[in-house]
Amino acid sequence: MIEILTGSSLNTIQDFGRPHAMAMGVAQGGAMDRLALSHGNLLLDNPVDAAGIEIVFFPFRVRAHAETSFAVTGAACPATLDDLKLPRDWAITAKPGQTLTLRAPEQGARAYLTLRGGLDVPPVLGARSTDLKGGFGGLEGRALQKGDRLSCLAASTLRMPATGYGLARPCPVPPADGTRIRVLPAAEHDVFTPESLKTFHAAAWTLTPSANRMGYRLEGQDALKLSRPLSLFSHGILPGTVQVPPAGQPIIQMMDANTCGGYPKIATVIAPDLRLLSQTVVGAPVHFETITRDDAVQIIRQEAADLKRLAAAIATLRTQLVF
Repeated sequence: MIEILTGSSLNTIQDFGRPHAMAMGVAQGGAMDRLALSHGNLLLDNPVDAAGIEIVFFPFRVRAHAETSFAVTGAACPATLDDLKLPRDWAITAKPGQTLTLRAPEQGARAYLTLRGGLDVPPVLGARSTDLKGGFGGLEGRALQKGDRLSCLAASTLRMPATGYGLARPCPVPPADGTRIRVLPAAEHDVFTPESLKTFHAAAWTLTPSANRMGYRLEGQDALKLSRPLSLFSHGILPGTVQVPPAGQPIIQMMDANTCGGYPKIATVIAPDLRLLSQTVVGAPVHFETITRDDAVQIIRQEAADLKRLAAAIATLRTQLVF
């Protein structure tokens, strides 16, 4: 069991969300950076989609009330277990009474705390993710508060050296000088003026403070314009959809996005890069690069293959550890 020592309105329990429930108007939800959550779970020999804690408000502190193996992945944030400094993407076992502290990230925006077995909260619509808008999932459908206590699902004992172990190559986060996002043209892409399409791809867009789990608003020097008036009924949208409201500044739908909307769509961010966007800090530049569908499929398949190789490498690493 662990106890949350610092509360916020933003730190929540997340797994892979509810994509199967979108037809009912339920947001997909789930971890904004699935790869970071997966890395943490692989380090602990959990299913890749086991529920962990998504941390976006720092400092974050949690105390162990029983021997607990955990991993910290995602953003490059200074982490300590009592006085022991932990490397990035690291797994270790906390003894009863020890406190984990995560400070503000030096690079990236979100950290993930995964625990051996995964967090034991009731599944709702097939997932344990917190849906703040709907008020369900996670722990009572809300953000974690000071004093909350969380237990883990039953799991076999995981042998781990006292100093822990981690990944030689941490989960990548965007560089400080900006994030390059690969996109596919969306349904109304060709209705935008040639000048606007050039601006969309050539300009450096700035991530504004209006950025949350529902959507990220970007700001650029020139507004994006349509070549002709366009009136759309509300229609289905997905995380990654890049909409352009009348003001001409793009909005990128994130994991808690509504399932329908009526703004014109200029592009769709591919899934592997949506996680990079989630690790982009407010004020950083964002650049778009259009790729082909075949390229997108190859990138997604490559990420899945890399994750399988990582799982095998971690399993091999465990056999070589000295206890």
